[in-house]
Formats: sequence, C-alpha cells, structure tokens
Amino acid sequence: MKASTGFWQRLRFKYRVSVLNENTLNEVWHSKLSPFSLIVFVSLLLLLSLALMALIIWLTPLKNYMPGYDSEVRQDLYSEIERVDSISTELTIQREYLSMIHNVLSGDIESDSVAPLDSVAVYQREQLLEARSAVTESFVSQYEEKEREMLLIFDSYGSTPSQILFRPVEGAVEQHFIAGENQSVAVRAPKGANVMATLKGTIIYVARDEALSWVMMVQHDNDYLSVYRGMHKPLHNVGDKVRQGESIGLMDEDGLLTFELWQRGNPINSEEAIGW
Repeated sequence: MKASTGFWQRLRFKYRVSVLNENTLNEVWHSKLSPFSLIVFVSLLLLLSLALMALIIWLTPLKNYMPGYDSEVRQDLYSEIERVDSISTELTIQREYLSMIHNVLSGDIESDSVAPLDSVAVYQREQLLEARSAVTESFVSQYEEKEREMLLIFDSYGSTPSQILFRPVEGAVEQHFIAGENQSVAVRAPKGANVMATLKGTIIYVARDEALSWVMMVQHDNDYLSVYRGMHKPLHNVGDKVRQGESIGLMDEDGLLTFELWQRGNPINSEEAIGW
C-alpha cells in the first residue's frame, strides 16, 4: 500500500520548468508540471490530432482512397483517371498531326519524310509484316501466277465486259462478228420469240428502220450500249428502265435479230462475250 501511495505521489509531484535568458539569466517563462499532467496533456493532444484527421478524411474526397470504402466510387475514379490519360494522349497525337500538316504546307518538311505518330509501334509492326521468308515468297509467287487471270480487270475499250451478259434471244447465228468489217451478230430466232435486255439499263431509242422493223437502243452502266434490230413489236418506250433478262420486244415469224454491243464508241464481239 505504501509503494502504491508513493507511486501516485511521484506522478503528482510538480516540477518547475523555467526558460531563462542566456545573457542575463533572468527567467522569461516558467510552468509547473507533474508527470501525470504531462501524460494527460500528451494524450489529449494525440486524441485531438486523431479526431481532426478523421474529420478531414470524412469531409473531403480523401475518404474515397481509404481501404474498405465504396469500391464503385473507387472504380469510377480509376475509370476517370484512365479516361483523362487517354484524352491527353489523343490531344498530344492531334497536336503532332497538326504540326506535321503545318510543316508540310509551309514547305518546312517533305511529306514523305513525316514519321507516323506512333512511329515505334507502327514501324516494328510494318517490319514484321514485310519480313517474308523464302517459303512465303514462293507461295505468293505461285498464287499470283495461278490466279493472275482471275484478277484481270477489263478496262480497255472494246474488251469483253466483266459482267455476265444475258442472251437477247435463242437461235442460230447466221452472221458472225468480224473485227473491222462487221460489228453485229445476226441470230435467226423462232416465231414470237422474246427479245430480252442483255444488261439492265435505260431505253434511249425506239424507231422503225427502212425495212419497217423496229430498232431499239439500251444504255447500260459503264458506258455500254446494246442495239437490237429486226424486232416485230417493241414492248417499251424511250425512257423506260429495264432489268437484265427483261423482255423488251417480240420477233416475227422466222425473224432475224441483229444485235450489237458497244462501249464508248468501240464495238465488242458480243458472240464471244455472250457465248452464242
């Protein structure tokens, strides 16, 4: 009991804390403190500090970074951070792009010397794609040689059209196409046979010829023009649009249809193109 009383007496024993002037040794400030009051003061200071810190965290956005807080809010924050970073990257790319355009237009840099914006990644990918082994080169060469005919595009005048042509009429060919001499193909059609449009297009001419048979001209895409001579009765007028294979006229008994196909003023061998 005496030991306990002595311990509390030592805690409550007061000490004088003085602040002296070093030159004059005069007392500037003093205070009486006991170990107990010092412990209470430090404890209250720590509690106030913790309370102030908790209040700041609770009333400010810092609480969103605390472990265990709402994960959705934190995920939204991360999403916004990534979005801001991506926008910043896009703005940087746009600035570099506009700078390149300005330099090219002003003549400060040649257009061929402009490097890609993401030059490192694009260049590495390009080098990887361009690197061909001997096996790849052999395969590409064989494929191109084998499929060369399939890749041809008929752009020259008077060439066989790349579209599939519809046969205007069924019958036997009596007059063949001869380059430089005869630009038409004459086909003997049965009585009452339908004359059909070889391609879709618009009728631009319908009239009788000297033999009192009907002549019709149809304008097609890609500057193709088809001419039908010897029809007994037309079924359409000028300005009508017709579909491929649609009937545009009728043949008389043992009628002879003369068919011509042109492209930009150049005759095409319709017998070869259609396959009569």
